[in-house]
Amino acid sequence: MWRCVAHNESDGGAVDLQYCQDFGLILSACSVLYLLLFFPVGLCYNGLLVAVNLSDKASMTMPDVYFVNMAVAGLVLNLVAPVELLGPRFTRWPAWDYNNEVYITLLILFNVSSLVVMYSTALLSLDYYIERALPRTYMSSVYNTRHVCGFIWGGAVLTSFSSLLFYVCNHVSAKVVECSKMRNKEAADAIMMLIGYAVPAGAVLYALVLILRIRKESTPLDRDAASRLDPSVHRLLLASVCAQFALWTPYYGTLLLNTVVGAPGGGGVGGVGVGGVGIGAGAGGGRGFAAYYFLRCMAELLAFSSSFAMPLMYRQMNKNFSRKLRRLLGRLHCGERACAHERSAVQQVVT
Repeated sequence: MWRCVAHNESDGGAVDLQYCQDFGLILSACSVLYLLLFFPVGLCYNGLLVAVNLSDKASMTMPDVYFVNMAVAGLVLNLVAPVELLGPRFTRWPAWDYNNEVYITLLILFNVSSLVVMYSTALLSLDYYIERALPRTYMSSVYNTRHVCGFIWGGAVLTSFSSLLFYVCNHVSAKVVECSKMRNKEAADAIMMLIGYAVPAGAVLYALVLILRIRKESTPLDRDAASRLDPSVHRLLLASVCAQFALWTPYYGTLLLNTVVGAPGGGGVGGVGVGGVGIGAGAGGGRGFAAYYFLRCMAELLAFSSSFAMPLMYRQMNKNFSRKLRRLLGRLHCGERACAHERSAVQQVVT
């Protein structure tokens, strides 16, 4: 758990101890606030986004498929959040403790979800450009997008495996010969930073440049109203890209910091692991390690926030969501019997 230990009674040690205690209180308060306010919102809206779109698959568009994919990743983050935020790493008064196996499982789920979110955002940007440039080629069709999303999940699991080896070996006994040379958490962070952030960030920037360029050019297809995408999709794309990268960049920034310079005060001052963090105030660098660990936990909290920010934006900016939701509620109300307006619509089609 988050615990602060003073190694001496000097003035510097007392100040470091106070900083450590303040950081722990702030982090505990933020974790509880997130679970009380934002966790239920994210769980509800992610579930609604998935249910509403899957109940009306015929009306799903290419962006809808990607947002459903991100909503499923958000639900996975919603499952990880309470276990993490009420555990020993985020609060001074943990509701439970967990062993190495649970810690590794949570880490796998978190990393896979982060990869799915980032690559779904990147491929959404690229497919949006393809749809604008070649709207009648069906290269970015719903059918193809569903298969792409399946590959995203498979690729996320495989990509996480390499960094997972370093994390696992960092938490098992050094007597294991196979892991004796792989106890390097910085290597795992470097892999996640490169594959999980740098690659999708480059793809998004490239796609946005192409989208801005094509918006300045007028083509015969642009003058065809039937071939145009809904303008709200462009606004939703920009908002989702900005929000996802704003919420995930601090987390990957801490990974980069740990990769380049290592955790401040990490040697001999304290350690991060299953049992949380122990920070020795006054041992030299205690305040720096407390600040680093606090910033890293706050960055993870921001990453968890993406699980409720994205579905809220989709709910507000997608004009078809309300109509689909009303249709779903109407079906649930009518049960197995066809509703009156649906029967009339079917009769009109038949006649």
